[in-house]
Amino acid sequence: MVFSYEQGTAVGLRTNKGVVLATDKRMSYGSFVMSRNAKKAYLLSDRAGIALSGLYADVGGLVRIINAEISFYELSNETKMSLYAVSKLFSNILYSYKMMPFLIEAIIGGLDKDGMPRLYTLDMLGSITEDKYMSVGSGGTTALGVLESMYNDELDIDEAEKIAIQALKTTMERDTSSGDGIDIVTIPIEGKPIEKSYKLKVVEEGY
Repeated sequence: MVFSYEQGTAVGLRTNKGVVLATDKRMSYGSFVMSRNAKKAYLLSDRAGIALSGLYADVGGLVRIINAEISFYELSNETKMSLYAVSKLFSNILYSYKMMPFLIEAIIGGLDKDGMPRLYTLDMLGSITEDKYMSVGSGGTTALGVLESMYNDELDIDEAEKIAIQALKTTMERDTSSGDGIDIVTIPIEGKPIEKSYKLKVVEEGY
């Protein structure tokens, strides 16, 4: 799906060892770059993360809403939300605004209650799709081509991270709404989740 407003690109990969989510760092409106340090990948808990593309105001607002809802649920029920429950909650929030929808697409990934990695993609109306890898946003088609050509079921976390980076770098060469850096959220089966950020050199020609 391609929108006419500011977007960017988000990718996600599920492996037998965990989940990798990644986004670019550009915030733009049309041809005008408003920020080269926009955060669009977040940890929601020690077992769940989210990567988004779309209108940046909606990205930030939705992350605050979902974080508050997760905290309320876990405090009220004294238990951790499963990854599917997080995805379904996010889906319900998106669908409840269907008449004036949030202009975003999202990938939610992490570990479910059984400890197994899961990856869900959601559109602006909350439709959920589960897959091994996915990309969304203005550069999603280009990124998906890289993911399809490089993905296999035996990837480890480091290999998946390298593929996510390659998919975004390839997209940045072709999509003016994506660029400037990469944020990565890694949620392994063993070990703590990690957030990383990489800045990329600005290319003067071609802007």
